[in-house]
Amino acid sequence: MVLILAAVVAGVGTRSSLGKDWPALPGEPAAQQPQLAAGSGASDVPGAAAPGRAGATGQASAPQAAPSQTTAAPQVTPSAALLQEPGPVPARGSGQFEYAPGTGEVLGRAGTLRRYRVAVEREAGEDPATFAAMVDRVLGDPRSWPASGRLRLQRVPRTAAHDFTIHLATPETAARMCAAAGVDIRVDGQPYTSCRTTGRVIINLERWRHSVPHIVEAQVPLETYRTYVINHEVGHELGYGHERCPGPRRPAPVMMQQTLFLNGCQVNPWPYRDGRRYAGPRV
Repeated sequence: MVLILAAVVAGVGTRSSLGKDWPALPGEPAAQQPQLAAGSGASDVPGAAAPGRAGATGQASAPQAAPSQTTAAPQVTPSAALLQEPGPVPARGSGQFEYAPGTGEVLGRAGTLRRYRVAVEREAGEDPATFAAMVDRVLGDPRSWPASGRLRLQRVPRTAAHDFTIHLATPETAARMCAAAGVDIRVDGQPYTSCRTTGRVIINLERWRHSVPHIVEAQVPLETYRTYVINHEVGHELGYGHERCPGPRRPAPVMMQQTLFLNGCQVNPWPYRDGRRYAGPRV
């Protein structure tokens, strides 16, 4: 049996205003949507709809703004030994979300600027600022999507113009939000995976807290799985589809459905390795 080492990442920052983010609230600024095919979406469930072909990272024409007067999210200290968080995960919530406050730094050196918000369902028991800190850290890593040199990302607060929102939602809320766009995240009747719908990256709280059995059994830290799921679902938002394992014992492409299987590959949470885009055969 895998021993789960207890570790808790402390939440910091102020709590922001509440709002039901699906559909958009009256008077709320509309998201600037990427130019993907109508009805496209993606989940890790086999047969779920997938977005356009790889390489389409500049669909949206977001304004080019300088990173002035930015507010950095609090720093997160990784818990490398933690495989799962202890305790149960709330199965459902109200669908009301709290948004991380402030504006983050511009991530990336050049290219189209795409702005994102970060939101956590009220009943999830996670602090929005702490969740935002991890999202910012992952997307700002030199191995993440801005490494292409053609894309920049920036976190913005709830009321700001934005291109997409990254949600952390309880399993049933995630299932409802994904199903509203025609994406089924259920496995054996239970909400299991995460998904991307137009303008929304939806991360399942169950996966965020507990990872998945085959990755836990491989002694892969929860931090690594979380990094993977952020990069995977944001990759869908940027237009990348699913990919296959390129060969036994090789790193899995980040766009491979690692939540469901590894097929002989090894867990890899990054789209860029050694400064180059790392990809597998397209599904």
